[in-house]
Amino acid sequence: MALGLIGKKLGMTHIFDSEGNPIPITLIAAGPCKVAQVKSVKRDGYRAVQLAFEVMREKRLSKPEGGHLRKAGIEPMRVLREFRLDASQQPEVAPGDTLDASLFKVGDLVDIIGTSKGRGFTGVIKRHGFSGTASNTHGSHEYFRHGGSIGGRFPQHVIKGVGMPGRYGGSRVTMQNLQVVDVRPAQNLLAVRGAVPGSRNGYVFIRPAKKGPAPTSTSGS
Repeated sequence: MALGLIGKKLGMTHIFDSEGNPIPITLIAAGPCKVAQVKSVKRDGYRAVQLAFEVMREKRLSKPEGGHLRKAGIEPMRVLREFRLDASQQPEVAPGDTLDASLFKVGDLVDIIGTSKGRGFTGVIKRHGFSGTASNTHGSHEYFRHGGSIGGRFPQHVIKGVGMPGRYGGSRVTMQNLQVVDVRPAQNLLAVRGAVPGSRNGYVFIRPAKKGPAPTSTSGS
């Protein structure tokens, strides 16, 4: 069943493989998550399982949210998230059930969704990776980090999609095909190889990978 977990990014560290090479990993407090609702095609038009994460004080919830969680028989929770299922998949959980890090095992590939760090208003070099518009010669003056022409002689208007300065970061980012290298259900810990979007203590959503790794080419050069 293609369920996932809600978690919290704890930070990065590294481990060593059998040959002594360092492997960068991200530690995630994955669950425990409570099942708040199971949606069906007949009643809701699609299949999904709604999970709740991180206990909080009830007075911090709105009355509709509190009533929704009480109906499922679970305590007040801070984060609610739906995980969609295929039309052919039958949910194997019921409201009030608990899911933890044991949902995944070492070697699994997962997609992790988070909100990237906000970096405020930035220019085109930091935001889009531009290399700059001019060299240090030929009379250039205070024009080294600009975006350059945005229209030109043709088509004489700003082209759609041209890179501009603006707000950078603070957006939804999905990292695909991260490998699970360690699972500790007793501690609600999940370790994945590589970086995960977001700042420390930011919420992340973990699901089984939707796409496998790209096939390697076997043809000769």
